[in-house]
Amino acid sequence: MKEDLLHFIWKYKKLQLQDLVTSKNEPVSIVDAGIHNHLSGPDFFNSKIKIDGQLWAGNVEIHLRSSDWYAHDHEQDSNYDNVILHVVWEDDGEVFHSDSSKVPTLELKNYISKDLLNAYQKLFDQKGKSFINCEKDISQVDDFLFENWKERLYFERLERKSDFVFELLKESQNNWEQILFTMLLKNFGSKINGRAFLSLAKALDFSAVRKLRSGAFQLESVFFGMSNLLHDDSIVDDHYIQLKKEYGYQKNKFDLKEEGVQKPEFFKLRPPNFPTVRLSQLAALYFKNQNLFSEVINASGLEQFYEIFDVAASEYWNDHFTFGKISKKSPKKLTKKFIDLLIINTLLPLKFCYAKHSGKDVNEEIIGIVSQIKYEENTIVSNFRSLKVGVKKAKDSQAILQLYNEYCTKNRCLQCAIGSNLLNRNS
Repeated sequence: MKEDLLHFIWKYKKLQLQDLVTSKNEPVSIVDAGIHNHLSGPDFFNSKIKIDGQLWAGNVEIHLRSSDWYAHDHEQDSNYDNVILHVVWEDDGEVFHSDSSKVPTLELKNYISKDLLNAYQKLFDQKGKSFINCEKDISQVDDFLFENWKERLYFERLERKSDFVFELLKESQNNWEQILFTMLLKNFGSKINGRAFLSLAKALDFSAVRKLRSGAFQLESVFFGMSNLLHDDSIVDDHYIQLKKEYGYQKNKFDLKEEGVQKPEFFKLRPPNFPTVRLSQLAALYFKNQNLFSEVINASGLEQFYEIFDVAASEYWNDHFTFGKISKKSPKKLTKKFIDLLIINTLLPLKFCYAKHSGKDVNEEIIGIVSQIKYEENTIVSNFRSLKVGVKKAKDSQAILQLYNEYCTKNRCLQCAIGSNLLNRNS
């Protein structure tokens, strides 16, 4: 028995509602179960319970055992003084408020059907399961319910990403341009070089980028130099030597410090993802868009984002992937697939947070954009698709990632609309 099941039972009134009595044999009638509280304090607010003929309005606290009241020190917490009913699986002793008044107790174990307990046990039974608890039944969930849940999950994921944005906001003293620069660098580095590129963003004040963005070559030299990519004296390539010379000038001019900046990796990367190419593309982006933050915030459609990010690495990289080594000629443009990832992981979270900070609502605009982008391809999404879960667009894949990481892997099935629906159906 777990507390989340007791919360589920109380919230959806999945108990025998007739002939309920407290541990002192006082008749109990549930008029209103109350509002489920997921934060600190009593578990249900604004409940209405009739006890021994008297209607009470207040809060309900739920525990596995009555003695948990004292284990959690509720008798010393004034937030629990308005608890009108203590709902427990097993009553193992009386409990009292901080003023020594007794808290009525309802013991549930004699009022729960075996069908519900069996359905709950089945949901968490790991036998024959290879991915998630409800893998055998998830395809039975109503499409309308699932679509609504996915939209809520998508915004939950945006909220989770907001933590990083607002942390950057505090660090940068409300400098939104610095935040965009930091997030872009991190995501231009992708999985392998994300940390290294983030360390560059932390070491390079955006005020220098602002002054350098009128020259792509100058900005490129700073990105490469601070990333420790211009320290090889054995390279005699003319472009490399010019970049190195330019960086030396800019380093003195802006008092740039390389300490703490991690050198990016090339190992295990496909050449188009090499840090040399990505840093050049980022320099080109800031050269093309002198007011990048404003353009991103004001962009209201997918095509506008594609236009903003329609950039390529500088001409040198047309036939290079690394310094001094000529390769087959090919322009190094940002691909649509890469721009989609930037929109999903950088631009929309930034728009969401900026709107929230400014007291605006852009939720419909964000849903409109993310619903046009193709879903991400990864193992988690593939596994859900194999279970016949509809994943068509990026909104769906982002929601599925939130579902898997925050609910499925943590066995939070009863806080999940899918798990609750299945348990309701089978009990």
